[in-house]
Amino acid sequence: MTEQATGNRGGNRAYAISLARGMAGALIFAFPLVMTMEMWSIGFSVTPARLFLFLLLGLGVLAGLAYYSGFEPAADWLDALLDALGAFAIGLIGSGLLLWLFGIVTPGLGWRAALGMVALQAVPAGMGAVAARRQFGAREGEAREDRAGYPAQLFLMGAGALFLAFNVAPTEEVLLIALRMPPWSLIGLMGLSLLLLHLLVYTIGFAGQEQRPEGAGAWRTFGAYSLAGYGLALAVSFYVLWTFGRADLASLPMMAMVTVVLGFPAALGAAIARLVV
Repeated sequence: MTEQATGNRGGNRAYAISLARGMAGALIFAFPLVMTMEMWSIGFSVTPARLFLFLLLGLGVLAGLAYYSGFEPAADWLDALLDALGAFAIGLIGSGLLLWLFGIVTPGLGWRAALGMVALQAVPAGMGAVAARRQFGAREGEAREDRAGYPAQLFLMGAGALFLAFNVAPTEEVLLIALRMPPWSLIGLMGLSLLLLHLLVYTIGFAGQEQRPEGAGAWRTFGAYSLAGYGLALAVSFYVLWTFGRADLASLPMMAMVTVVLGFPAALGAAIARLVV
């Protein structure tokens, strides 16, 4: 057997292993949403324009994650985009398979409803596929995300916020909690979200978490990362609620309340983004 054939065989085996890891990550990340009844109904009701916009933005998030911590090392942004398309395809297959096995997607459902349900869940499943390299695979040398600049750090925080917000936003409990909370509790929840985000990222010191920039004071670090991260968490929360149609009938004050409630898990997702995605 020639050296080239041996190398090709080894490369194919490595790629097959990475695909297996990607599918495992997709299934692990997707099953909470696949088993959520509200997500089934949203798949029916989400408008095509909002679904297309969500998929387009989701593909951009997957490309960014693939570039910084994909299940295959990305040489450049074109490679990252191809990696993202592969992760999205894995997400489609994984979420579609689970929905079919659970008897949710059936031949009598109709292609539009089935496509909406599967496509909506393909983005978080694709995030699981991309994150599989971090969780299941050995990483050699310095990761690209470990030397990423400030915009990339904010991007990773936004991706983490999107993932946790997406897992909670479909549920009716978010609306019920917002209705039950008095104004002072909402203000307290905002403070707690911001405090936990700051503590998780900079004080507890999880492995791989962002370190305080050299020469930056505590207040500058708080404003540049923690406060900005919480702002991203709120923006992501509102966008997810809008995508799911929660903003269509609610008043502006009600939407602000629900956004603050959803901003709590989103802030936690932003804080632990480097551990998850």
